[in-house]
Amino acid sequence: MTTVADRYAPPDSPASVGWTEARTVRLASAESPLRLESGGSIGPVDVEYETYGELSARRDNAVLVAHALSGDAHAAGWDRNADATGRLWRARRPGWWDEMIGPGKPIDTRRFFVVCANVLGSCYGTTGPASLDPASGRPYGLRFPMITVGDWVQLQARLVDRLGIGRLHAVVGGSLGGQQALEWALAFPERVARCVVLAAAPRLSSQGVAFNAVGRYAIMNDPHFAGGDYYGAAPPRTGLAAARMLAHITYLSEEGMSSKFGRRLRKEGSAPDFGFGAEFEVESYLNHQGRGFVERFDANSYLYITRAMDYYDAAVRWGDGDLSRGCARIRSSVLVASFSSDWLYTPGHCKDFALAMCRAGRTVTYVEAPSRYGHDAFLVEKDRVGDLLRHFLAGPLGEVRP
Repeated sequence: MTTVADRYAPPDSPASVGWTEARTVRLASAESPLRLESGGSIGPVDVEYETYGELSARRDNAVLVAHALSGDAHAAGWDRNADATGRLWRARRPGWWDEMIGPGKPIDTRRFFVVCANVLGSCYGTTGPASLDPASGRPYGLRFPMITVGDWVQLQARLVDRLGIGRLHAVVGGSLGGQQALEWALAFPERVARCVVLAAAPRLSSQGVAFNAVGRYAIMNDPHFAGGDYYGAAPPRTGLAAARMLAHITYLSEEGMSSKFGRRLRKEGSAPDFGFGAEFEVESYLNHQGRGFVERFDANSYLYITRAMDYYDAAVRWGDGDLSRGCARIRSSVLVASFSSDWLYTPGHCKDFALAMCRAGRTVTYVEAPSRYGHDAFLVEKDRVGDLLRHFLAGPLGEVRP
């Protein structure tokens, strides 16, 4: 049986960044709020972030890692305060990208200063719907303003400024994190030397928007949703679990699910129960995913983050509907990596982005990696992804690759 210790370096290993502690910084105040793309504003705004490695004297070795939908700032190492903060799942395993970040790893903390921040609207330390609204003294709930990928990047830029970093060696992200990396290259072209977009495209497909819509419907029609004001009472667990189960199907692939589960019954070798319980292994797996998710994530945050995912369209935002025109803004060298079995951000959509970069005369590397793991391949295919990152991040610090 494989244990966590078998898969990941423990805190005292030379291959680990070791024990980590999240930090919180106030990046907007009530007097000087963050202006939002939707037209509103919010303040105060606190941001939780973690750093690994040391910032060089020239401040030219910073790599910003952007997390995906349900991720957080804890990208590597072992959270020293997991028990005290109630985030017990962190105590049982290291950061969500620990296999990529650390001494000697693809994002090598002996060379790079790595920053990962939790996005606005989430539930992991950065201001979100569960935070107290200073106007009422109660959690925001659905009174929290609409947010976008552009808002996240503007807030990350404030954090980078606060850390005294003028130009990033790279911005790296997968899935929704990949869209943040792309937005960085578009919004701050002079501040990003390299941009890594994994399993992501300039916009979500209509099918992806549809899956998000069904997930939100499940949450908002849960009898415990209470218009988003469920704090202090029973949360909409059933709706959030259903949303996670549905979304998790889009993260996998038919080949991967067939290989892992097939049509095996949980009671192998016996007749079906002829009922509606979880009889198949794949049903049990999805139930497990749903149950685990509701213990660590806020339903309102899920609504806001998936809506931000829906809204993002780089072509409309930066090119008046023409992606090539938008890509002409980019000055960084870009790596776009897709995975053959990903049907959330398909290889075709990722390749279209790479071709738009070519038409704009920009520097781009496109890779379609074979994988049976679907959208989750950017997290699971550690050797393939690691090789790509190690090669792409190499070279003089802060300089664009030829």
